[in-house]
Amino acid sequence: MKGLFITFEGGECSGKTTIIQELCKVLEEKKIPYISTREPGGIDIAEQIRGIILDIKNTAMVEETEALLYAASRMQHLKERVIPALEAGKVVICDRFLDSSLAYQGYARELGMESILKINHFALNHLPDLTLFIDVHPEVALQRLSTRNKTDRLDLEDLKFHQAVYEGYEAVCKMYPERIHRVDGNRKLDLICKDCISLVLRKIGR
Repeated sequence: MKGLFITFEGGECSGKTTIIQELCKVLEEKKIPYISTREPGGIDIAEQIRGIILDIKNTAMVEETEALLYAASRMQHLKERVIPALEAGKVVICDRFLDSSLAYQGYARELGMESILKINHFALNHLPDLTLFIDVHPEVALQRLSTRNKTDRLDLEDLKFHQAVYEGYEAVCKMYPERIHRVDGNRKLDLICKDCISLVLRKIGR
């Protein structure tokens, strides 16, 4: 039995990490077989690529290199971790996937959505069954970001960039309306978690 591929998307400081942690607790309680992973990363090679992408010393990295590194990490992650888990009938919970590249590199970095789809063509055969977009206004996200240590290159971007990412996600939501469910991320975190868990369990059928 094929498993379910469920992804979480959103800009910086959208609360995805905490939401996924709470979701995993519920999946464990209900004894639903699952794995939790992330992009870029999730496995050794992809985590090494993640380190290169997000290293604050790599300020000379051009947009095309960034996009290709994300695609390389995605391919390794898919083949090594995601696909085997799905074939084993597990629920795969993933923090970011192709939609992030479309919003960040395709739209905000102005490389174009079509260009990103072309270099990620292999991922189109493995699109998520459900994507939860945690919708947080850029101003709110930047305010949250100001209270934490800026530890990677994306944390150092200004409001204009984060606004462009948000616009990119708006475009992606229109591209895949049957797959992407928007969740209001400007509320209290416990309410957001409750809604996300409910949507995932409904998709699983539990």
